[in-house]
Amino acid sequence: MTEVTFKIAREHGRKEIFLSLARVPNSSRVLCGASDGKVYDLDALAEKPEFKAHEGHGPFVTGVAVAGDMLISGGYDCKLIWRKLDSGEIVKTTENAHARWIRKLAVSPDGQRIASVADDMVCRVWDNQGGLVYELRGHDVLTPNHFPSMLYTCVFSADGQKLATADKTGRVCLWNLADGQKLTQLEAAGLYTWDPKQRIHSIGGARSVAFSPDGKLLAVGGIGTIGNIDHLDGPARVEVFDLESGKGVHVFEDSKGLIEHLVFHPEGKWLVGLGGDNGGLIQFYDLAEKKVVKSDKAPMHVHAAALSEDGKQLFAAGHSKIVAWEIS
Repeated sequence: MTEVTFKIAREHGRKEIFLSLARVPNSSRVLCGASDGKVYDLDALAEKPEFKAHEGHGPFVTGVAVAGDMLISGGYDCKLIWRKLDSGEIVKTTENAHARWIRKLAVSPDGQRIASVADDMVCRVWDNQGGLVYELRGHDVLTPNHFPSMLYTCVFSADGQKLATADKTGRVCLWNLADGQKLTQLEAAGLYTWDPKQRIHSIGGARSVAFSPDGKLLAVGGIGTIGNIDHLDGPARVEVFDLESGKGVHVFEDSKGLIEHLVFHPEGKWLVGLGGDNGGLIQFYDLAEKKVVKSDKAPMHVHAAALSEDGKQLFAAGHSKIVAWEIS
C-alpha cells in the first residue's frame, strides 16, 4: 500500500451538532441531519456555503439518504420524511416508521432500496418512493444483561445483494436482499462493555459497518473495553470478518474513542474510520498489512462521513462542524 496523505480542503463551523450525512453522487453537495431537527443542504467545498434548511422533524435527525431524485430523513421522532431532492418539497411522511428512535439510513448502490434501523430492533427496507419491501428481525430486544438494546447501523454491499445490520452487543446480521432472509450472523463481542459493579450499565456496540468492494470482508467499528463507562475512555476498535468463513481475521485497536463511521476505498486500497471521544479521530487501515497506517485528530467528533467515487475526497459531519478532506 502506498502512503496515504490527506489535508483539510474546507472546514465549516456551526452551532448545530451534525448527526448524519448523505452525499449527492458525483458532487460535493451534502445533506446533513442535525440536532435541531433540520436537514441542511450545502456544497461542502464552497468557501462560504449556503446552509439551506429542510424542516419537518423533531430533534435529532440521525439518518439521511439520497436515493435517485429523493431525499429521505429519519430520527428521534420515529418518522421518515421523503422529499424531492431538488426542491425539498415533502412528498410523503411515514409516521411511526419505527416504534423507537431511528438510528441510521442506508441506500442501495442502484438507489432503489433504502434501509432504516431503529431501537425497536427492526430493520425495514423501503423502495425509493416509500413503499415497505421487507421487515427484518434478527436482533434481540434485550442485551445479555437484560437491558434494552439498540440497533445502531446498517449498510448495503457494493453489489446491492446483501445488507448488514449491527447492534449494541456487537451482533451483526447479514441479509439476502433478493428474498429478505437472514444469511448468517457475526459476533463482534469486543465492542460491548458491561459494568456490573459501579454503574450497572453497558456501553459500546457496533456503531459502524462496511463491506469491502469485493464483498469478501466486513469491517465493524466501535470502541473496545472501557475502564470508565462514564467517558469514551477505551480504544478505538475495528473488527474485520471474512464473510466466506464467518470468522474474524483481524482486530485494529489504536488511539482512544469511538469509530462512528467506516468506509472502504473504492478499489479496496484502504479502510478509513472516523469518530473520536471528546475530540475527533480519523484513521486509515491497511487490510493486507493488518496495521493502522495513519492516525490523526479530526477537527471534531465525527458522526457520519461519505467518500467520493474516486476516493480522493472525504466529507464528514460532527460536533458543530462539516469538513472536507483531500486524500492522495
